Amino acid sequence: MSDTNQEQIEFWNGEAAETWVRSQAQVDAMLAPLSEIALARANPRPGERAIDIGCGCGTTTLALAEQGASVWGIDVSVPMLAHARGRAQGLDNVAFSQTDAATQTYTPDHQLLFSRFGVMFFDDPAAAFANLRTALTEDGRLVFICWQKPSANAWMSVAGQAVQPFLPQSATPPDPQAPGPFAFADPDYIRDLLLEAGYVRISVESVTTLLHLGDDLDSVMAAQSEIGPLARAIAELEGESRDQALAAARQALAPHVTDAGLDLGAACWLVAAHYS
Repeated sequence: MSDTNQEQIEFWNGEAAETWVRSQAQVDAMLAPLSEIALARANPRPGERAIDIGCGCGTTTLALAEQGASVWGIDVSVPMLAHARGRAQGLDNVAFSQTDAATQTYTPDHQLLFSRFGVMFFDDPAAAFANLRTALTEDGRLVFICWQKPSANAWMSVAGQAVQPFLPQSATPPDPQAPGPFAFADPDYIRDLLLEAGYVRISVESVTTLLHLGDDLDSVMAAQSEIGPLARAIAELEGESRDQALAAARQALAPHVTDAGLDLGAACWLVAAHYS
């Protein structure tokens, strides 16, 4: 496997991957409204060949296959792919590979490239998208969903802003386009990348919805401590500082809890583009 995205490859084969595997059902339930929107836009047709980029634990790969497509799920994470393969046992229109989508060699016989929050981690995204384009037929399409800026995503920012004062501060501002969940927060940046990579008929649509974070505050705190804005606080802080950060997050989230649990807003970009 290429070392182009080595930092991300190491991250997604470490403790983070095991955490995502443990949390798969909970994360999928939370993201279901966004998954449904992205899958509907992709509109896979029976007999089409599709690639699910950054497929993770295989949820969207299976969803594409259920609609009749022949789906190749690719990811760099060994633990997540093992989980995905277990979920896909008995299906003959699903295959998984551990590979880096940015450098994998493709054949031009796929009608659909799809991703749910899996394309924001490339070291060189323009080159990665250009390489992925080589997998498409001339009438092929790319569809993916990615996060808008953190402040537009209350489901992450409410707790994230609460713990921020307790975390070590970097001497230099972070690069907003560095590989990570919010690398594609700027829609103009997305369009420029895809144009550079050779795609045409590009659309970037805003999608907003509520995500159900949990049925009560305790479950929300537990979930966001595993995968979410509290995970960094738990990893980097100790003792009283950690306790204070978590208490601040709990205090920030508490006013949003209702009898139905805790729902907070999410904002994404739904991106579509075509080979020609």
